[in-house]
Amino acid sequence: MEKETRGKLMRIIASAVLLAAAYIIDHSFALPLWGRLLVYLVPYLTAGIGVLREAAENIAHGEVFDEDFLMCVATLGALSIGFLPGAEPEFAEAVFVMLFYEVGELFSDIAEGHSRDSISQLMDIRPDSANVERNGEVLTVAPDTVSVGETILIKPGEKVPMDGVVLEGDSSLDTVALTGESVPRDVGPCDSVVSGCVNLSGVLRVRVTKLFGESTASKILDLVENAGENKSRSENFITKFAHIYTPFVVFSAVALALLPPLFSGDFAGNFATWLARALTFLVVSCPCALVISVPLTFFGGIGGASKKGVLIKGSNYMETLSRTGTVVFDKTGTLTKGVFEVTAVHPQQCDETKLLHLAAHVERYSTHPIALSLRQAYANEADSCSVTDIREVAGQGVCANINGSIVCVGNERMMEAVGAGWKPCHHVGTIIHVSIDGEYAGHIVISDKMKEDAAEAIKALKAAGVGRTVMLTGDREAIGKYVADELGLDEYHAELLPADKVTYVEKLLSEKAPGQTLAFVGDGINDAPVLARADIGIAMGALGSDAAIEAADIVLMDDKPSKIALAIRLAKRTMRIARENIIFALAVKLLVLVMAAFGAAPMWLAVFADVGVTVIAVLNAVRALK
Repeated sequence: MEKETRGKLMRIIASAVLLAAAYIIDHSFALPLWGRLLVYLVPYLTAGIGVLREAAENIAHGEVFDEDFLMCVATLGALSIGFLPGAEPEFAEAVFVMLFYEVGELFSDIAEGHSRDSISQLMDIRPDSANVERNGEVLTVAPDTVSVGETILIKPGEKVPMDGVVLEGDSSLDTVALTGESVPRDVGPCDSVVSGCVNLSGVLRVRVTKLFGESTASKILDLVENAGENKSRSENFITKFAHIYTPFVVFSAVALALLPPLFSGDFAGNFATWLARALTFLVVSCPCALVISVPLTFFGGIGGASKKGVLIKGSNYMETLSRTGTVVFDKTGTLTKGVFEVTAVHPQQCDETKLLHLAAHVERYSTHPIALSLRQAYANEADSCSVTDIREVAGQGVCANINGSIVCVGNERMMEAVGAGWKPCHHVGTIIHVSIDGEYAGHIVISDKMKEDAAEAIKALKAAGVGRTVMLTGDREAIGKYVADELGLDEYHAELLPADKVTYVEKLLSEKAPGQTLAFVGDGINDAPVLARADIGIAMGALGSDAAIEAADIVLMDDKPSKIALAIRLAKRTMRIARENIIFALAVKLLVLVMAAFGAAPMWLAVFADVGVTVIAVLNAVRALK
């Protein structure tokens, strides 16, 4: 518990003890009215000195009408009302109101502290030190003193302090603080590592590629800490509401105290009664429940989402996300892995192994992604085969002499050029044809595999209330149709340039239902214009991607499209809790305000309508963190 919260708790306990003592003294001795006031002032000031100070400072800065001011006016009025002719003293009630107001504030402080602690524990990813190699020694230094290009040593159990590339060592990294997933990620030489992960097993030597302040961990921490700057419409409504509502209830209370006695014909005889009602009215009208619980709900919702690896940059984006009716996907890297793989081998005059063997040897020196996928499919490249006379034919493929045979690997045009009678394939993907000495040997299918949870993600979106799912891709029509059919998407548009994607998103924006929003999901690097144009941009697979973190409104820290539906459900739940608090607080206050105006609400009921409602609303708000 923080020092300030602990101090408030001690003041509350001391005030409660002093109030009990004052009550005993008041009922044990026949004290004059002034003496009774002095006895009750001790517990009153013990509990309320902070509130009085805060109200005085706000008035000095021109901010008169706030909850502290309302509470001060109501309680000071209750302390004074006993000196009016025919009025009953309310010393104990005044202390009781101030004491329970502080109890409500304590509950909100503890709840907010709990939310912050949960986020802090979750985001405890920025290490305190780094082991850097300098002049043949390993020195333990502050991470912000390490430069780009230096080599750091990461031992088992240590956090990765900065983003970098592995030079030596093999290990597994725990990425749960970044992605919310518990499955470790294996890394070895030439693999990238990002700050905030925990090294689980081997020792890693890593070359630093980013300064500490620009690392992934620092960017994520800044994002979460500054999320409160982007307020939702609900929060802005509460802020504006409080600015209008508080002066209104103050002047209403003044009118309630003065006008009925004036029109009654016996101002002196009735003033004390109506003043008591006005003071009760002020206690009830304090907007603490709304001012505290609604921002706390969004704060908890953002924290709860970050536990799942979903980073939301502000409560305004959470509110927008909760109204999502259309989700538009980029294909490559979002619904598919973005990595070419051999998915089928159809030999004609040799077996599958030989066909892959020959294709991999022909593509031995090519850097094209398709060549890489062929070499990965046939791992035993270092055999005794003789590969000579490698020749690339632009727009067709590559030919080479392998053990005295001319092997050509390419598209249909190459097969026609060498006189090989190629055959079409029913599979969707890139078809690589192979010929040996002019004779057709078969073909290999290479395609971008769909992510394991892509189909599940579309079903989950439908279940979450998303009415329209669309895929935009630059790939060929056949590939676009195949992916859309496999995943159950409502529609797709293929063979698009980046500018075409923006045009389609604008068209979809014009077609969406009133009150609903459109989310675009991309990799955050190539799709920045579309991410910016959509109502809300969601970046996929952002582990270590600066562009994704900066371009999108929401960042999914792993590569799973199924997290989109989770984010929408979390946003809807947070909005539901915020609405519950608003409706509950306003309904109870309105009821008790009417009762107070007619003298049917005793001071204890007024305290419940203020402090009790605040405590209930705060406890409800904390649910958003779970």
